[in-house]
Amino acid sequence: MYAHRMSEHTRCFRRDEGIGRGGPGRRHGRGPGGWGGRGPRARRGDVRAALLVLLAEEPRNGYQLMQEIEQRSGGAWRPSPGSVYPTLQQLEDEGLISTQEREGQRLFDLTDAGRIQVAERPAEAPAPWEAAERGPGSERRELFRLVREIGMAASQIIQAGDDTQVAQAQETLRGVRRSLYRILAGEPADDTPSSTSGE
Repeated sequence: MYAHRMSEHTRCFRRDEGIGRGGPGRRHGRGPGGWGGRGPRARRGDVRAALLVLLAEEPRNGYQLMQEIEQRSGGAWRPSPGSVYPTLQQLEDEGLISTQEREGQRLFDLTDAGRIQVAERPAEAPAPWEAAERGPGSERRELFRLVREIGMAASQIIQAGDDTQVAQAQETLRGVRRSLYRILAGEPADDTPSSTSGE
Protein backbone atom coordinates (compact mmCIF):
# COMPACT_ATOMS: atom_id res chain seq x y z
CA MET A 1 0.00 0.00 0.00
CA TYR A 2 2.81 2.39 0.93
CA ALA A 3 4.79 1.50 -2.20
CA HIS A 4 1.73 2.15 -4.37
CA ARG A 5 1.19 5.58 -2.75
CA MET A 6 4.87 6.43 -3.27
CA SER A 7 4.64 5.49 -6.94
CA GLU A 8 1.59 7.70 -7.47
CA HIS A 9 3.27 10.55 -5.58
CA THR A 10 6.41 10.28 -7.72
CA ARG A 11 4.48 10.31 -10.98
CA CYS A 12 2.56 13.36 -9.82
CA PHE A 13 5.72 15.35 -9.12
CA ARG A 14 7.27 14.26 -12.40
CA ARG A 15 4.29 15.63 -14.29
CA ASP A 16 4.34 18.90 -12.34
CA GLU A 17 8.04 19.47 -13.06
CA GLY A 18 8.15 18.25 -16.63
CA ILE A 19 10.03 15.06 -15.81
CA GLY A 20 9.01 12.00 -17.71
CA ARG A 21 8.02 11.55 -21.32
CA GLY A 22 9.16 14.53 -23.28
CA GLY A 23 10.44 16.34 -20.13
CA PRO A 24 13.92 16.93 -18.81
CA GLY A 25 14.24 13.40 -17.50
CA ARG A 26 13.58 12.14 -20.99
CA ARG A 27 16.27 14.30 -22.53
CA HIS A 28 18.84 13.24 -19.96
CA GLY A 29 17.94 9.57 -19.92
CA ARG A 30 21.05 8.27 -21.67
CA GLY A 31 24.72 8.93 -22.03
CA PRO A 32 27.47 10.08 -19.65
CA GLY A 33 25.84 13.44 -18.95
CA GLY A 34 22.34 12.19 -18.17
CA TRP A 35 20.61 10.34 -15.40
CA GLY A 36 21.56 7.07 -17.07
CA GLY A 37 25.27 7.76 -16.46
CA ARG A 38 25.33 7.11 -12.74
CA GLY A 39 28.12 8.26 -10.46
CA PRO A 40 28.96 6.44 -7.23
CA ARG A 41 25.78 5.11 -5.68
CA ALA A 42 24.95 7.02 -2.52
CA ARG A 43 23.18 5.69 0.54
CA ARG A 44 19.65 6.90 1.21
CA GLY A 45 21.01 8.80 4.20
CA ASP A 46 23.29 10.76 1.89
CA VAL A 47 20.35 11.67 -0.33
CA ARG A 48 18.37 12.71 2.72
CA ALA A 49 21.17 14.94 4.03
CA ALA A 50 21.74 16.52 0.61
CA LEU A 51 18.06 17.37 0.20
CA LEU A 52 17.82 18.93 3.65
CA VAL A 53 20.98 21.02 3.16
CA LEU A 54 19.82 22.32 -0.23
CA LEU A 55 16.31 23.12 0.98
CA ALA A 56 17.81 25.10 3.86
CA GLU A 57 19.09 27.50 1.20
CA GLU A 58 15.82 28.03 -0.67
CA PRO A 59 12.69 26.17 -1.81
CA ARG A 60 13.30 23.96 -4.83
CA ASN A 61 11.42 21.42 -6.91
CA GLY A 62 12.61 17.87 -7.34
CA TYR A 63 14.33 18.40 -10.65
CA GLN A 64 16.20 21.43 -9.33
CA LEU A 65 17.40 19.39 -6.36
CA MET A 66 18.74 16.62 -8.59
CA GLN A 67 20.40 19.15 -10.88
CA GLU A 68 21.99 21.02 -7.98
CA ILE A 69 23.46 17.84 -6.47
CA GLU A 70 24.95 16.92 -9.84
CA GLN A 71 26.48 20.36 -10.31
CA ARG A 72 27.92 20.60 -6.80
CA SER A 73 29.47 17.15 -7.03
CA GLY A 74 31.09 18.05 -10.35
CA GLY A 75 28.95 15.46 -12.12
CA ALA A 76 30.14 12.66 -9.85
CA TRP A 77 26.73 12.09 -8.22
CA ARG A 78 23.57 12.07 -10.28
CA PRO A 79 20.72 10.92 -8.02
CA SER A 80 17.80 9.42 -9.87
CA PRO A 81 14.13 10.39 -9.47
CA GLY A 82 13.65 6.93 -7.98
CA SER A 83 15.86 7.85 -5.01
CA VAL A 84 14.99 11.55 -4.65
CA TYR A 85 11.18 11.52 -4.72
CA PRO A 86 10.65 8.70 -2.21
CA THR A 87 13.08 10.47 0.14
CA LEU A 88 11.18 13.73 -0.27
CA GLN A 89 7.96 11.88 0.54
CA GLN A 90 9.56 10.40 3.64
CA LEU A 91 10.80 13.83 4.79
CA GLU A 92 7.31 15.24 4.28
CA ASP A 93 5.77 12.37 6.26
CA GLU A 94 8.22 13.15 9.09
CA GLY A 95 7.17 16.80 9.09
CA LEU A 96 10.61 18.06 8.05
CA ILE A 97 9.54 19.55 4.71
CA SER A 98 6.34 20.91 3.21
CA THR A 99 5.15 21.55 -0.34
CA GLN A 100 3.90 24.74 -1.89
CA GLU A 101 2.65 25.81 -5.30
CA ARG A 102 4.47 28.69 -6.96
CA GLU A 103 4.04 29.76 -10.59
CA GLY A 104 2.66 26.38 -11.52
CA GLN A 105 5.48 24.43 -9.86
CA ARG A 106 5.38 22.24 -6.77
CA LEU A 107 8.23 23.37 -4.51
CA PHE A 108 9.62 21.77 -1.39
CA ASP A 109 10.60 23.85 1.63
CA LEU A 110 11.84 23.12 5.13
CA THR A 111 9.48 23.30 8.06
CA ASP A 112 10.63 24.64 11.43
CA ALA A 113 11.41 21.08 12.47
CA GLY A 114 13.47 20.61 9.32
CA ARG A 115 15.47 23.77 9.98
CA ILE A 116 16.20 22.60 13.51
CA GLN A 117 17.53 19.30 12.16
CA VAL A 118 19.77 21.08 9.63
CA ALA A 119 21.02 23.43 12.36
CA GLU A 120 22.08 20.39 14.42
CA ARG A 121 24.38 19.27 11.63
CA PRO A 122 28.03 19.73 12.76
CA ALA A 123 29.58 22.83 11.23
CA GLU A 124 32.70 20.89 10.26
CA ALA A 125 30.73 18.13 8.53
CA PRO A 126 31.53 17.93 4.79
CA ALA A 127 28.75 18.58 2.32
CA PRO A 128 26.93 15.36 1.39
CA TRP A 129 28.10 15.58 -2.24
CA GLU A 130 31.79 16.06 -1.41
CA ALA A 131 32.35 12.36 -0.75
CA ALA A 132 31.04 11.51 -4.22
CA GLU A 133 33.24 14.22 -5.76
CA ARG A 134 36.33 12.69 -4.15
CA GLY A 135 35.22 9.12 -4.75
CA PRO A 136 36.62 6.47 -7.12
CA GLY A 137 37.14 7.79 -10.63
CA SER A 138 37.32 11.46 -9.63
CA GLU A 139 40.74 11.92 -11.28
CA ARG A 140 39.47 10.45 -14.53
CA ARG A 141 36.43 12.72 -14.44
CA GLU A 142 38.71 15.71 -13.93
CA LEU A 143 40.84 14.65 -16.92
CA PHE A 144 37.74 14.29 -19.06
CA ARG A 145 36.61 17.76 -17.97
CA LEU A 146 39.97 19.24 -18.92
CA VAL A 147 39.89 17.58 -22.35
CA ARG A 148 36.43 18.99 -22.95
CA GLU A 149 37.55 22.49 -21.92
CA ILE A 150 40.59 22.27 -24.21
CA GLY A 151 38.28 21.33 -27.07
CA MET A 152 36.12 24.37 -26.35
CA ALA A 153 39.17 26.65 -26.29
CA ALA A 154 40.43 25.18 -29.57
CA SER A 155 37.02 25.75 -31.15
CA GLN A 156 37.18 29.43 -30.19
CA ILE A 157 40.60 29.76 -31.84
CA ILE A 158 39.27 28.08 -34.98
CA GLN A 159 36.34 30.47 -35.13
CA ALA A 160 37.96 33.75 -34.04
CA GLY A 161 41.74 33.32 -34.27
CA ASP A 162 44.00 34.50 -37.08
CA ASP A 163 46.36 32.22 -39.03
CA THR A 164 49.24 32.82 -36.61
CA GLN A 165 47.13 31.91 -33.57
CA VAL A 166 45.82 28.79 -35.31
CA ALA A 167 49.38 27.68 -36.08
CA GLN A 168 50.45 28.33 -32.47
CA ALA A 169 47.49 26.32 -31.18
CA GLN A 170 48.38 23.41 -33.49
CA GLU A 171 51.96 23.35 -32.23
CA THR A 172 50.82 23.54 -28.60
CA LEU A 173 48.46 20.60 -29.04
CA ARG A 174 51.16 18.58 -30.83
CA GLY A 175 53.38 19.10 -27.80
CA VAL A 176 50.58 18.02 -25.45
CA ARG A 177 49.96 14.91 -27.55
CA ARG A 178 53.65 13.96 -27.40
CA SER A 179 53.67 14.48 -23.63
CA LEU A 180 50.63 12.25 -23.16
CA TYR A 181 52.23 9.42 -25.13
CA ARG A 182 55.39 9.79 -23.04
CA ILE A 183 53.27 9.44 -19.90
CA LEU A 184 51.75 6.23 -21.27
CA ALA A 185 55.24 4.94 -22.07
CA GLY A 186 56.38 5.68 -18.52
CA GLU A 187 58.74 8.46 -19.64
CA PRO A 188 58.96 11.99 -18.21
CA ALA A 189 56.41 14.27 -19.84
CA ASP A 190 57.82 17.19 -21.81
CA ASP A 191 55.66 20.31 -21.33
CA THR A 192 57.62 22.30 -23.92
CA PRO A 193 56.24 21.92 -27.46
CA SER A 194 58.83 21.03 -30.08
CA SER A 195 59.89 23.74 -32.49
CA THR A 196 59.05 21.45 -35.39
CA SER A 197 55.56 21.00 -36.67
CA GLY A 198 56.00 18.05 -38.98
CA GLU A 199 54.01 15.51 -36.97
